[in-house]
Amino acid sequence: MYLLAKLLHVIGVIAFLGNITTGLFWHMHAARTKDAKCLAHTMDGIIRSDRLFTIPGVIVIIATGVAAAIYGHLPILGTGWILWTLALFLVSGVIFMIRVAPLQRRLRALAQAGAQSGSFDYAAYRTLAVRWELWGAAALLTPLAGLVLMVLKPAL
Repeated sequence: MYLLAKLLHVIGVIAFLGNITTGLFWHMHAARTKDAKCLAHTMDGIIRSDRLFTIPGVIVIIATGVAAAIYGHLPILGTGWILWTLALFLVSGVIFMIRVAPLQRRLRALAQAGAQSGSFDYAAYRTLAVRWELWGAAALLTPLAGLVLMVLKPAL
């Protein structure tokens, strides 16, 4: 059971981190067009992919991580690399909920309004997008640091 939990945990991590990474990539790719319709479509896809991959990835990561720790006889709060990874994962989740997700919705709304009206203020969009990219990077780097801890298992 331990190896199955670990395998499912790794699959969850791949889906989670992969979706965050590709979301940032596709937004930067779409932003080069400065086209409101393209940006609205891209942000809609990013928001949808969060519902399909990021959020379920979080659930899979937590459930299978706890299961692997239990099956592996590892005390969750007494094992430093697990504890600190959980803390980093929590920080990432808070950043996503408080900063990233609201900014995504605002970016999509701004791009949709520009596409519908034919008058798109790309400068205002870009200002907001820079904030989204920075918060998105923070939401990505914190679980990446946790991945490093999980793989290297340093004595903490």
